[in-house]
Amino acid sequence: MNTAVKTYTDYTGFIQALRSAEAARMRLRSRETEENSALKFQPITHADMETIFQYLQMEKGRTTDFSYAGILMWVDYFKYEFAIADDTLFIKGVVENDTDTPAFSLPIGKLPLKDSLEKIRCYCRCHNISPVLSAVPEYAIEELEEAGISSINPLEDWGDYLYDAKMLSTLSGKKMGKKRNHVNKFDSLYPGSHLEPLDASNVDKAIEFMTIVDEEGDEVEMAIEERLMTRKLLDLIKEGDIRLEGAILMVGDQVAAFTIGDVKNDTLFVHVEKASRAFEGSYEKINKEFAAHMTARHPEIVYINREDDSGDEGLRRAKQSYHPVEILKKYNIAL
Repeated sequence: MNTAVKTYTDYTGFIQALRSAEAARMRLRSRETEENSALKFQPITHADMETIFQYLQMEKGRTTDFSYAGILMWVDYFKYEFAIADDTLFIKGVVENDTDTPAFSLPIGKLPLKDSLEKIRCYCRCHNISPVLSAVPEYAIEELEEAGISSINPLEDWGDYLYDAKMLSTLSGKKMGKKRNHVNKFDSLYPGSHLEPLDASNVDKAIEFMTIVDEEGDEVEMAIEERLMTRKLLDLIKEGDIRLEGAILMVGDQVAAFTIGDVKNDTLFVHVEKASRAFEGSYEKINKEFAAHMTARHPEIVYINREDDSGDEGLRRAKQSYHPVEILKKYNIAL
């Protein structure tokens, strides 16, 4: 072989090797930079919720996924974690209908959406997971489309039922006639009934009442999980949580029903409503009285969110019978 040709070949190979090594170093440096700047998530605890709530108030929608108790109640089931970067809240959990798939909530804060999404993508590259947003409110879809996101899928069975607060608190109008009849019958059957705010002084009554709720409740996985989460909220009320507000409906010295919610901006979120079948009309009564109690206590309330129906036909009919003003749609989005 010609010596000059061999030398040229060796030199070319050497240069290619150098370039390949430099490219590898650059990729490693880029990877290390991403890992160092990636979001640092940590499990959400009750102590974190006050900080998180300050960001939740900045969110302009009314879906329960961005409410105080909506997160706190389901933090374990959906494996919620949070990170704050550039004065923006990021929440990581799992997809509602696939709890093995990691997912992120719509970021809330001062960062432009496109920059927030890039932080999520960066985190996902570093951890080898697919970037997915879950339970995205409908109002954000247009901005996501403008950012070039096209894989947008409706999250079936998870739309929240939103009601006019005045209508639920008064049951006025022809459409609410049947509900008024149920409440009137309850009043005639149990004239000694009264509503008490649910707090640390009487929460033990609700905790004891959960035994009846268990006996009368469904045994499907989500129903069982929801009852466990209800007990968690009751324990937090007992510890003095000031953002959880509830009421307990008493007939003499017996609990007929209780409910738990929280308020964000102009919306009351009702997360728990439990009543005994032994008291006819107790669901309608606690629904109305709690709405009236909370709108009097918080005049800013315009709407009441009574959450989704999870695809349960009976629950769907019950929620539709109160004539929602809107069903708040949600979407899963692959970035």
